[in-house]
Amino acid sequence: MRWPFAFGKYSAAWWKQRLGAPDRIAEFYPTPLCVARQMLELAETSPEDVVYDLGSGDGRIPILAAQEFGCRAVGIEVDDKLYRLSVARVAELELGNQVSFQRINFFEADFRPATVVTLYLLSVVNEQLQPRLGSHLRTGARIVSLDFPVPGWKPEDVRQVHSVNEVEYTLYLYRRRPLRLPVERPERRTANDADQASALSDRSGGQNLQPKV
Repeated sequence: MRWPFAFGKYSAAWWKQRLGAPDRIAEFYPTPLCVARQMLELAETSPEDVVYDLGSGDGRIPILAAQEFGCRAVGIEVDDKLYRLSVARVAELELGNQVSFQRINFFEADFRPATVVTLYLLSVVNEQLQPRLGSHLRTGARIVSLDFPVPGWKPEDVRQVHSVNEVEYTLYLYRRRPLRLPVERPERRTANDADQASALSDRSGGQNLQPKV
């Protein structure tokens, strides 16, 4: 997709009120193929990956991922016309074993099989998707967002790229990190603890006192 308007001068709350339901937020503007290719390259996509493209439009990114990177790919597209167009293109190219599409709102989709996710959505939509992506994606999964960052996440890499017509785009790469669990540290005895234990031993005549039950 390519958004024809400036997002930065309006707040997230303004967009939520203005655009309403999530399935009306993402108008389809095709991502140039050379930019889509650079998105997949930035994610270091390999044949072992499963690429999910959210708001896949005419299916170009999942098809590109299968043809040039040899991986499996899934497109999430709520628009029936675009969904049927994508399915027809995959059938024509005989890529049915690698590429599939789901006609579903991406706020309801299951992202757990994905190892690479591509986005071209407004930041306000990315913000709403962030909890679902964070809970579904496995450690090591990569997310590449075009032009709009994911609020609350720190990108691993930010890269400026250009289309064949010299239009500038910004790629944001994120990587799912393992959860950091609190580490239990062994209790450390201080010199004061040792002094108290020695004094207690002296008072008991050196006997090992056990608590009364």
